[in-house]
Amino acid sequence: LPTHVGEPFTISGREQSPATRRVILAPTIRVPTHSRFTTMGASTPKAPAKREGFSSRRVFIFAAIGSAVGLGNIWRFPYIAFDNGGGAFMIPYIVALLTAGLTFLFFDYAIGHRARASSPLAFRRLNRKTEFIGWWHMGINFVIAIYYAAIVAWSLRYMVFSFTNAWGDNPKAFFQGEFLKVADTPGVSLDFNMNVLIPMVLVWGVLLAVMALGVQKGVGAANIVFIPLLLVMFVGLVIYSLTLPGAVDGLNALFTPSWDSLANPDVWVAAYGQIFYSLSIGFGIMITYSSYLKPKADLTGSGAVVGFANSGFELLAGIGVFSALGFMAQAAGTQVSDVATSGIGLAFIAFPTIISQAPGGVLIGILFFGSLLFAGFTSLISILEVIIAGIQDKFATSRLASTALVIIPVAVISLLLMPTTTGLYVLDILDNFVNLFGILAAGLCAIIVVAYVVRALPALAEHLNRYSSIKVGKIWMGLLAVVTPLVLGYSLIQSVIKLIATPYEGYPADLLAIFGWGMSALLLVGAIVVSLLPWSKKSRAAEEPPAPPVIAGQVEHGHVDSTITR
Repeated sequence: LPTHVGEPFTISGREQSPATRRVILAPTIRVPTHSRFTTMGASTPKAPAKREGFSSRRVFIFAAIGSAVGLGNIWRFPYIAFDNGGGAFMIPYIVALLTAGLTFLFFDYAIGHRARASSPLAFRRLNRKTEFIGWWHMGINFVIAIYYAAIVAWSLRYMVFSFTNAWGDNPKAFFQGEFLKVADTPGVSLDFNMNVLIPMVLVWGVLLAVMALGVQKGVGAANIVFIPLLLVMFVGLVIYSLTLPGAVDGLNALFTPSWDSLANPDVWVAAYGQIFYSLSIGFGIMITYSSYLKPKADLTGSGAVVGFANSGFELLAGIGVFSALGFMAQAAGTQVSDVATSGIGLAFIAFPTIISQAPGGVLIGILFFGSLLFAGFTSLISILEVIIAGIQDKFATSRLASTALVIIPVAVISLLLMPTTTGLYVLDILDNFVNLFGILAAGLCAIIVVAYVVRALPALAEHLNRYSSIKVGKIWMGLLAVVTPLVLGYSLIQSVIKLIATPYEGYPADLLAIFGWGMSALLLVGAIVVSLLPWSKKSRAAEEPPAPPVIAGQVEHGHVDSTITR
């Protein structure tokens, strides 16, 4: 329900909420003369230095959409919808968007914008005990960047292949054999494949240039160019796919509702999972991006635009993909259900088959793989920005130095693991485990810690309501603190049980121990260890924070961070 929060007034140049106008959302505020949190002799925090940011709300929205609209929108949503009730799936999907997607998106926006900082520093400024969540986010994005660049490189290569139908009559054999040269046995090798190595070097080179340009001239400008281009290309693909023979059969298969599926809890979990993964929430991206907004920003209004734009693109993807799959099924004389697939199989096996058979297939190939390329590239930009922003805040390094410190190590690891004959196996394991025990677990942890340990949801709601067009209140806090943790917790427990009972995809135990369970544990343990390390007086943590911390549900004005090494 919309809840009015009183306009802030200032004391000594800092915004305060008047106790006389406090509402139920506002936390108890204390302004102690000698706070028990203040350290005797602690130096006064330095004035905030000028920080890069987006030049306008429009640039922010393009960047946020660029992050949210990624590979999963194109190759995951259509099959998830088809496999979970068809048209009936849209009911739990919309419910999930409204009750979990937008609520968590607002949660991320509030944390990042309130602190005007990267994920680690934003959580630190919220409460010292929550800093480890931000470093967990950085580790998650580090791992994702390692393999995400490979898929972007594949998309680039396949866009070129579309001109000549290089995959011939057997796209599956070409993809796994001639293109990736996949080893017969899962493992780790240094048998490099030039088909993948060369485009990956190109992708990392372009990323280095874009990220070095900064937030507005690099991140913002790239999204301003690529997102409209992505939209034009994908709309063109959808329109062309609708003209193919069999397109109606594909759409009927996608949208024919199976109402009985609504009684299946797994269908609802799938809907919440799709929303959670596709909005880029829960692992630092939206926290980082919102920190670049101007102080008087409409956070919830912007979030609604991003959320509905992302879902609109997913629906558009479903129409385009299943129109093409309908043509593929008709050409093969089979049912749509027999050719429907998702992920890598859809993108690099099913679509090349369609391109080879369809009239004007070259155009379909350019539009489809071009869309994958731009969607993947803009998402990868946001993934890297989380890490770069964290490095800048922690070490007070320049934009160029921070970019080099991040991209060079990530690129080296990526180029050692991915463009090899065993790269596909490592990619598959990393992707599965970092999504479950990284994104899902970190998101669940953040909600529980912030809502129940720090009890900071009222303070975040107050910040959201200050300048936003859509007000949040008890309903938002209830959905975030109760509904979302229950769904995420159920999904996580279910996945853990399944992985313990059956090794993922039957991979060797040592491979799963290193790139699966070991990697997941290292991300969390490493985040906790790093969060215990002190911040120097040169770091942004030593600057005057734009908002005070929340301790035990109370906004602590006058609090001094005594852990800064001065």
